[in-house]
Order: sequence, then C-alpha cells, then structure tokens
Amino acid sequence: MTRLAFLGSPAVSAACLRALHGAGHDIRLVVTEADKRRSRGGAPVPTPVKAAALELGLPTSDRLSAILEVDAELGVVVAFGRLIKPPVLGHLPLVNVHFSLLPRWRGAAPVEWAILAGDEKTGVCLMEVEAGLDTGGVYARRAIPIGEGERAEELRERLGSLGASLLVDRLGEGAGGLGVPVPQSELGGEVSYAPKLSSKDLRLDFSRPAASLARVARVGRAWTTFSGARLLVHEARAEPGAVAGEPGTLVEDGGALKVATGEGLLLLGEVQQEGRRRQRFEDWARGARLRAGERLGGRATVE
Repeated sequence: MTRLAFLGSPAVSAACLRALHGAGHDIRLVVTEADKRRSRGGAPVPTPVKAAALELGLPTSDRLSAILEVDAELGVVVAFGRLIKPPVLGHLPLVNVHFSLLPRWRGAAPVEWAILAGDEKTGVCLMEVEAGLDTGGVYARRAIPIGEGERAEELRERLGSLGASLLVDRLGEGAGGLGVPVPQSELGGEVSYAPKLSSKDLRLDFSRPAASLARVARVGRAWTTFSGARLLVHEARAEPGAVAGEPGTLVEDGGALKVATGEGLLLLGEVQQEGRRRQRFEDWARGARLRAGERLGGRATVE
C-alpha cells in the first residue's frame, strides 16, 4: 500500500481519510487546521479530520511544513483550504480531490457555485496539485447529476463519497495507479471560478427571479431582513404566479403568504430570526403577525 500524507479539515475530508485508512494505506501524517473554539468560553474543538485521525491512531499536525519531516510517497489533499507553496509543493507529488468537473469551477466553493448557476451535473476530479489555482492536470474524473432541490451539504456529501471511492480505486496499485494527468485544456469546457461566498453574496435580492433565489437558499446561510433584523432562510421554493407587488412584498396566493420577486413567487419554508430557533415560515409569520402587503428585505441594522 502507499505511504501517504493527508491534508484536509472538514467532514467531507474525514470521509476520504477513513476510506484510505480502511483500504490499508500507510498514512504517515495528517495535516489539518488548528483546534478552534466554537463558542465563547468553550474549549478548543478539533476539526473533523483531526477527530477521525485521533480515533484511527494517526499522527496529526497543524503545520504544513511537517510534511517535510515524514517519509511519504504521495500527498492527498481534500478541502484543505490553504494554499500549498514551496518547499512543500515539489517535495512530493500531491493529488487533490476537487469537487467539480474541471476546468469548470476552479476555486474554494465549486459545489455552491454549481448550484447557484443551475448546473444539471457536476462531479469529482483527481487533480495534480501545482502552483496555479486548480490548474493542474486531471488523473481521473466522474460526473453525477445534481438532484432537483438538492442542497449544497447533501451534494457535497455525495461528491465526497464518490471522490473517496475513485481515490481508493486508483491507488489500489500504489501511487503509480494514478496514471498520467491530462491537461485541463484537453478536457473541453470553459474555465470558470468559484470564489468563497460572502454574506453579501447570500443575501436574497428579491428583484431577481424566484428560481435563482431558491438556489441561493439551497447553498445555505441565505438571509433577508424584516424590521431591521436578519432572517435566515433555510428552505425556499420557486413557484409560478403573477407578481402583484414590488419585489419583497408578501402576497397571499393559494391560502399562503409568498414573496413577490422579479419573476414568479418565492414560498419560504424554514426560517430563523436572529436569536431564535428555526421554525416553519408560516409559524414565524403568524407569531410576527405578518400580513399581505408587508415587505421583506429592508435595510439590516447589522450588515
């Protein structure tokens, strides 16, 4: 089996780490982010990758340079979240499990941007790591359809399983099993980028079509405002219908309050007001005494 160094932090990375360990690979080191406090006064909490590594009895470090100190044949990178530069880059071959069909959606948030763009399919690439941002050649890739209404966290979990399976399959004969990478220029398709999303990107702009806004909600952390306070929108569905009001206005349609948009209506599912628990929109609206004609999306007190 192959002597590996593993780099990653979130839960989707932990799934790949477990798959490689379960396949019998010799994981010499796991590099992950340092422990962080998740709440004020709380104890530092390890990343999902570190928690998995400790459970499996694997050595860990939050220093990228620690890779220079171990005898590994190959480095496996899964959602590491940090640029890898010399001298680590060049010390040993590195393969990245990237969650898109390169060259589409290079960057930090390929799953989210595939959903926002309304892509019908995405996939996983095993990519050679080089100095450029996700520009390396591709050893292997697999495509899957994006489910109707599928959320980013659900899609990412499916892609993680697919990537782990593809990686284990290719490394069954050692690092040489990866083969020769194919330049992205030979794979077809235009280059596009998927930068990390900010809170501003996730604010619901009701002048846009309802279908576009529903995709923002599927990404996660979508929000709007009501009476100056933030309202997280965890679920939303686009529906056809005549827009009888300015964007953001609540209208009654089919016995339910819906939001007028630039095109069609948006039916909110689960929402969460600042400092409160998640609840169904109709329950929250009832408690807030919302009526048709009122508007969401006014100025937030905290941007």
